[in-house]
Amino acid sequence: MQIETDLTGKLLIAMPGIGDPRFERSVVLICAHTPDFAMGIMLNRPMEGIDLQEIIDQMDIPQQVDLEGVAILEGGPVATERGFVLHTDDVICDGATMEVEDELCMTATREILAAIASSAPPRQFVMALGYAGWAAGQLEQELAQNAWLVGAPDSDLVFGDTYEHKWRHALTRMGVDLSRLQSDAGNA
Repeated sequence: MQIETDLTGKLLIAMPGIGDPRFERSVVLICAHTPDFAMGIMLNRPMEGIDLQEIIDQMDIPQQVDLEGVAILEGGPVATERGFVLHTDDVICDGATMEVEDELCMTATREILAAIASSAPPRQFVMALGYAGWAAGQLEQELAQNAWLVGAPDSDLVFGDTYEHKWRHALTRMGVDLSRLQSDAGNA
């Protein structure tokens, strides 16, 4: 089976029966993929009991906009105390912003949060705590075992707030008939 070598900027859509409850029905944007590691942000797991306003308040960042009710995502099980912001490329933090794909960036600094709280935030953004990480060869092995489907992101899948529908939306966009999807697929 030929597996694409660089999945940066692609979506991983969990197959039924992925075998890891942390990733059941998850949609993950791969932000970096090299021969040594891969990292991504889960896009469909809003955290309960915390919003962006609380983070801005905790960090004592001056603000000009109300961020109450703006969801924080559970980005993955690694470094859950660290914040990562996926955002459009209209705001760039010098030396800290990483391009994920055309017009889509990731930044993990106080500076991007200050921009979000200002009167000139990125057009679109979403913040996550933690990330999903894979060691060398681990993601490729999971792909070979049919744990994930690979797809292209769209603005709604990355930035939309219909979290409970993202998994189905991602599969439907790929033309997958959910009624025919099985959890125990094999390799041909």
